[in-house]
Amino acid sequence: MKQSLIAALLLGAAAFAAPAAAQPGQSITQSISGTRLDVNATGEVTRVPDVAVISAGVVTRQATASAAIQDAAARMERVRAALKRAGIDDRDIQTSNVSLNPEYRYVENQPPQLTGYTATNQLSVRFRDIRSSGRILDALVGEGANQINGPNLVVDKPEAALDEARTKAVAAGRARAELYARSLGMRVVRVVSVSESGGYSAPPPMPMVMQARAAGDAETRIDPGLQKLQVNLAMVFELQ
Repeated sequence: MKQSLIAALLLGAAAFAAPAAAQPGQSITQSISGTRLDVNATGEVTRVPDVAVISAGVVTRQATASAAIQDAAARMERVRAALKRAGIDDRDIQTSNVSLNPEYRYVENQPPQLTGYTATNQLSVRFRDIRSSGRILDALVGEGANQINGPNLVVDKPEAALDEARTKAVAAGRARAELYARSLGMRVVRVVSVSESGGYSAPPPMPMVMQARAAGDAETRIDPGLQKLQVNLAMVFELQ
């Protein structure tokens, strides 16, 4: 009898506890007595990018794996030294790739023949002075960098600009809701919900192919242009 009573009490406690445990996962809903209006709005601002991210590296080919790795490391040390001389801070230099791959010669009806090794050593470099980055890249090529890709131009601290875009998106959403309400002979009572999607997205990096330039050749030039920062909102209004 005692065991049956304890079991009944435990089942009762579980029944009361279950709804309480489920509460955090429950979605919050708001009832709308009038007409529901869903609006998508976009806010955009432009800024001049203040950081260029570029991949700079060396690719070497040698008969042995150790020789290829050592040659790439030696060249990369010269590249790093050139970056330091140019005033690039350690925090803006990051190793992005180190790889070693065998190379083979293929002849019909014969097994592949090992001919040597290719070693790659790459850095990701952030240039905070975009207008001088072209000159620095030319110097890197002179120090042995033979693989350069980029630049990816970005706004270093976009939050203030994104907040401005958010303000514009909210204003655009309200204006659109007012327009619909007037067209329907109604008025906007309230904003029911707002959700944000999207945001600042940097453009894909532009490919750059560089070769050591002879004296008198034009200097590599990087123009920052304008960067678009965008915020998208989904807004729900109640009309009456």
